[in-house]
Amino acid sequence: MIRVCIVCEGQTEVEFVKSCLAPYLLSHQVLAFPSLLQSPSGNHRGGRVTVERLVKFMSHQYHQTDRITTLVDFYGFQDRNGRNRAQLEADIRAGVAASTTGYDERFVLPYVQMYEFEGLLFTDPEAFKCVQDGWNEQSHAALEQVRQAFSSPEDINDGLQTAPSKRILSIFEEGTYSKTEHGPLIAEAIGINAIRGQCPQFDAWVTQIQAWGN
Repeated sequence: MIRVCIVCEGQTEVEFVKSCLAPYLLSHQVLAFPSLLQSPSGNHRGGRVTVERLVKFMSHQYHQTDRITTLVDFYGFQDRNGRNRAQLEADIRAGVAASTTGYDERFVLPYVQMYEFEGLLFTDPEAFKCVQDGWNEQSHAALEQVRQAFSSPEDINDGLQTAPSKRILSIFEEGTYSKTEHGPLIAEAIGINAIRGQCPQFDAWVTQIQAWGN
C-alpha cells in the first residue's frame, strides 16, 4: 500500500479527499490522505495559495510520506502572474526539486484544478439536491444552463463573478449553500467515475495517482 499525501487548499478539498477520493483509491493500493496547506503563520487555515507556500510545505512533507501531490484551485492562485496551469505545476515541481534533499521526481505530482473544485460539481447538477433548503426547479434549471454552456465542467471560467463557486452562490438563496458542508456531499452523490468521465484533467490526475499503487 502506497501512502499518498494530497496537499489541499482548504477544508472543502480536505473533506472531498476523505469522503470521496481516498475510499475510491483504496482498491488501487493507494492510501491517500489530505494535508491542509498551512498559512504563513503556521496555522492550518488553508487558502492564500502561492508557489512558494506550496514548495515549502511539500518539501517539508516529502520525507513523511511515500508520494505527494496537490489539490489546489487555479482560481484565486495568489501569484499566477500570467502563468497557465501547466506553468504553475512545472514551477512547483522545480521548486520542490531545488529545496528537497533526496528528491525523486517520480514521487511528486503537482496538480492545479481548473478552475475550482466547485467546477467538478457541475458534472451532475441533479446532485445538488443535497442542498435541500435551496433546491427547486428554478435552481436546477440555472445549474443546468451553466453546465450546458461549457464542453466540460473544467471549462467554467474564473472571473470574479463567474467562477464556479460564484455561480453556485448566485443561484441558491443566501445561507442555503455551504461550500464546506455541501460541496463534498454533492461530489459523493455524483461519484468519482462520473466526475472523471466529464473532467479530463481531473481524470488524468487520478490516473497518475492510481499508477503509483498499481
